[in-house]
Amino acid sequence: MTMNKLILRNICGATALGLGLVATSVQAHHSFAAYDMTKTEILTGVVTRVNPDANHLQIFFAPMNEERKNVERDKDGKPVIWAVEMAGSAAAAQDGISVSTFTSGTVFSVGVHPQRSGDPSGFREGPLFKCPNGANGKATPPKPGQHCDSVEGNTAFGQGKLPTPTK
Repeated sequence: MTMNKLILRNICGATALGLGLVATSVQAHHSFAAYDMTKTEILTGVVTRVNPDANHLQIFFAPMNEERKNVERDKDGKPVIWAVEMAGSAAAAQDGISVSTFTSGTVFSVGVHPQRSGDPSGFREGPLFKCPNGANGKATPPKPGQHCDSVEGNTAFGQGKLPTPTK
C-alpha cells in the first residue's frame, strides 16, 4: 500500500470515528420538544417530593385550588400531582433549589411550559417563589388567585419575576 493510500485510509477512519462520537452524544441528550414552549402556566402548589436527578431535578407537587384552601383533586378525590422539570441538581443548587429547601409540604409558585400531551408536568420558566411559614410552622398560602410572590416574606429562587401566563 502506498503512503498516500495509508494516510487517506487513516484520515477516513478518524473522520468516521469522530462522526460516530458526535452522533452518539447528540442522540444521548433528549430535546424539549415534549413541552409547548409557546405556552406558560403559573402554578402554586404543595411539594410532595423532590427527585434530585443529576440531569434534571424534578419537584413533584399538588397544585392548589384558586381559593388556596386545598389541592386540586381528580374524579376519585385523589390529589392531582404535577412535576416541574429543571436543569440538573448542580445547576438548580446554584439558585438554592434542593431537597432540603423544598421539603414535603412546602408551598411554592412556579412558571412552567406544559407538556404538549396534556400530562401534568412542565419545564420550569423563571424563578420559583416559596411561601413563608407562619407562626404555627405551616406555610402561609397566598390569597385566592394569587401566588407566593405576593406573600410578604416569600423567598425567591432564581432571578426575576414569575413569567406572564399565556394560553
